[in-house]
Amino acid sequence: MTGEAADRATGTAEGAPGRPSDRLTRRQLGRRVLALGGALAIAPFPAGPAAASQAGGGRPTLRRGTADQAGLLPEHLSQLVTDAEAFLGPSPKHPWYAGAVLLAGRGGTVALHHPIGMAVRYSAYDEKTDTGVEFPAGEQIPAAEDTVYDLASVSKLFTSILAVQQMERGALELEATVASYLPEFAGGGKQDITIRQLLTHTSGFRAWIPLYNAPTREGKLQLIWDEPPLSPPGTKYLYSDLNLISLQLVLEQITGRTLDTLLHDEITAPLGMHRTRYNPPASWKPGIAATEDARPPWSGLDRGLVWGEVHDENAYSLGGVAGHAGVFSCAWDLAVLGRTLLNGGTYGRTRILRPETVDLMFTDFNTAFPGDEHGLGFELYQHWYMGAMATPRTAGHTGFTGTSLVLDPTTDSFLVVLGNSVHPVRGWRSGSAPRVAAANSLARAVAVRPARGRTSWFSGMASATTATLTLPALDTTTGPARLGCALWWDTEPQSDLLFLESSTDDPATWQPVPFTTEARGGEPQDHPAGTATGWSGRVWHRLTADLPQAPRVALRWRYTTDRLYVGRGAYVDGPRVEAGGRVAFDASRPEDAARMEAVGWVASED
Repeated sequence: MTGEAADRATGTAEGAPGRPSDRLTRRQLGRRVLALGGALAIAPFPAGPAAASQAGGGRPTLRRGTADQAGLLPEHLSQLVTDAEAFLGPSPKHPWYAGAVLLAGRGGTVALHHPIGMAVRYSAYDEKTDTGVEFPAGEQIPAAEDTVYDLASVSKLFTSILAVQQMERGALELEATVASYLPEFAGGGKQDITIRQLLTHTSGFRAWIPLYNAPTREGKLQLIWDEPPLSPPGTKYLYSDLNLISLQLVLEQITGRTLDTLLHDEITAPLGMHRTRYNPPASWKPGIAATEDARPPWSGLDRGLVWGEVHDENAYSLGGVAGHAGVFSCAWDLAVLGRTLLNGGTYGRTRILRPETVDLMFTDFNTAFPGDEHGLGFELYQHWYMGAMATPRTAGHTGFTGTSLVLDPTTDSFLVVLGNSVHPVRGWRSGSAPRVAAANSLARAVAVRPARGRTSWFSGMASATTATLTLPALDTTTGPARLGCALWWDTEPQSDLLFLESSTDDPATWQPVPFTTEARGGEPQDHPAGTATGWSGRVWHRLTADLPQAPRVALRWRYTTDRLYVGRGAYVDGPRVEAGGRVAFDASRPEDAARMEAVGWVASED
């Protein structure tokens, strides 16, 4: 295994999120997506990216601004940079990247655009000493705001957008077989694989094959034609570069244009993304981040320092233009693409997609494969690199070279991390810790205002921890007792949980307290085990719970997280206990609030 497939295998091994119970079923999705005469007809979807941007006041284009202008908390954007710079050092043994460009914003405001480290640092890798051979100081190149990076598998998003554009125009059908456009593709038992299965990585293709071993383009294509699926189409999720390479061949067949021409004509030129393209010219090289000293055994090809050419071996062997890799871009251009999608397919006066098509790209087609949520081309709800930005509607992708794009329609925010993490060699890093750290900071920068008053209690976002918020022991023997408060939670599903517990023995033992929550305009939700986890819509809910009757009843919220990823956390506001018709506790009374004990929880005015 090589390239992005290996990186992804590492990432998903670190932990994959579960699935909330309110996701679309295949039957529901089928009612909404209809192939009519070869065109894609899309019935109304729930509020999606376009609706989110309209709620923010129109369809913005990007401008530079402050955190306050973006509706973000500045201290957490500063923390984003601080955390990113830490990965320039041992992580844990070697730097995760030589340098990076960080871009974060909300609405039409880019509140952070910051380069760190070096775009070009090493001339070679010394495998005997496991060290990088540095260029002389005068020849090293610092990262800059407009540094261009090899996007690696983030390129797949461009191929996917080009595909759904053709669906809008009636030239491509989502549920059509690939072989109906490319008869040769049916070889190896692939006659039933559909376009949708290519876009959602459910075709059955293995992760990759070394196309670069075939000396001619015809030979490489023959390897694809002959490749059998590992599993029947639609029965398993397996991320594969071959899916998007195959989709490239379909697009080139139905349009009569090469993929690089399609990228220019249909996306980058209309959107003004002038630093985004396949095969950048030699004149761009000083402004491009270097990647790997590519040599066997870690690379399939012996190329030396790769700088200004695509890193991925298969993409390189295909002339630098491939559906799965090969696009070079800068952070601002990717932000323009992200803003376009969050706008529902429009940027300024240019429309590249319909709003309903963007909704479709951000809708989970893989409900049969919990943890592998996927729209058309876009991954959804992946905590392993989206961190606390992950929601059922958060869309994005990573690239093996150290790149990522994350779009959160819920908060109308976007994050670009472009790093050269294979410089000087791919073995120096694994996982997605810098991406997660950046996403956590941006998620934290979106304030959660108290439901009432000036402060609420916040659980924090630390991993591998337990935080408790405890009310004083109360006498509830005077009659039926009930707790009421406002509750807000967003956690990594099933891995991080919020418990409501009671103790009647000062407190030697704690028991779960069943409770009910209800968001404004929603239906009551029962929590019989006294726990909450996963996605709750990032809105305040009204919590009610019946309490035991005893002379001394203590109540606490206990928030536990595992060692890997976290969500945005939990908030409690205005707890109030009534017993026998009288108020036994009310956090709005200063004397009562002072008796609460917080371990790990903090008072928050966010």
